Amino acid sequence: MFSRILTVCTGNICRSPAAEYLLRQRVAGSGRRIEARSAGIGALVNHPAEEATRELMSARGVDLSSHRASQLTPERLRWAELVLVMEKHHRDAVVAMDPTARGKTFLIGHWTRTEIPDPYRRGDEAHAEALQLIEEALDPWVSKLS
Repeated sequence: MFSRILTVCTGNICRSPAAEYLLRQRVAGSGRRIEARSAGIGALVNHPAEEATRELMSARGVDLSSHRASQLTPERLRWAELVLVMEKHHRDAVVAMDPTARGKTFLIGHWTRTEIPDPYRRGDEAHAEALQLIEEALDPWVSKLS
């Protein structure tokens, strides 16, 4: 079973940190321990999570204040046993960086057949929609990981 999971988006300030922290919280709630991390294919390195994402996550009891954006690297891909990406082009970027990651890289919305659109600079409603899609996409993963 997977115990090291990497979530990937573009800037690592909205979608992938939300997915990382929610995944960690939900799987821990089942009694199983995993290590979750996140990264961006074009990360805004060392930036905190977007304010709208922090506020929405805080309302769910999740504190993103310690998050700082990290760049996706081959080392991070080698560390991960499972890589969950937000959009198909993220999967392409992962595989271009490390072709051996192909078999362990999936859309986070694999089971729900959805991609998670980037809410960056699109307002609070876009952030809320992205977070809702992430939560729905995580449910089947959590049931399989728990």
